Amino acid sequence: MARTGRRLIAAFTAITSLSACLGETDMVSRADTAISGALSTSSAPADAGADRERRMNVYLTGYSYWDNTPPGSAAISKPVVHRKAGGKGTYDDPVTIAVGHVIEGGRQTLDYPPGTRFYIEKLKKYAIVEDVCGDGNNPQDGPCHTGYNGLPWLDLYIGGSKANSRITTSCARQITAVQPIIMHPEDDYPVLAGDVVESHCNAG
Repeated sequence: MARTGRRLIAAFTAITSLSACLGETDMVSRADTAISGALSTSSAPADAGADRERRMNVYLTGYSYWDNTPPGSAAISKPVVHRKAGGKGTYDDPVTIAVGHVIEGGRQTLDYPPGTRFYIEKLKKYAIVEDVCGDGNNPQDGPCHTGYNGLPWLDLYIGGSKANSRITTSCARQITAVQPIIMHPEDDYPVLAGDVVESHCNAG
């Protein structure tokens, strides 16, 4: 789970720039929101037969090995496919993604259930909900849950354990944007396999 605190304050300051969630503070907010109408609070498996593909725009950011919580780790809070954050971006090995959540009456509810799959068209990668963004007693009050300009806010694990924090921060800036994605995607979309730092930011 991300450290939010001072980084969330920095996010709102930086959000009008191209590198919205990142900057001098290396802020990366885990995020998502119910505002788009894509909210799901069900605890049922995300890829149940009744679920069909849904195309939507989201605000995508990235978090790395270096700004995870705890820093310098790949720890996640809702393991499904992986025990630690990771993934190559294929359907069977999707990349960990973090979403917003709420805590009410001591009960945590994710904006999208663990196991929900997405396909990120620009990155050519599948992703799966395995982590949350936002800390404290009321994470629903922060941008992780409330979203960005009415759009869900998703935070993709970009890897980076073999790179330094400067490289991963630069990579996260590059992918930070409003992007089209597919929720509950079919399994046959083209894939650029590898963690994001290596396969996207350093591609070509």
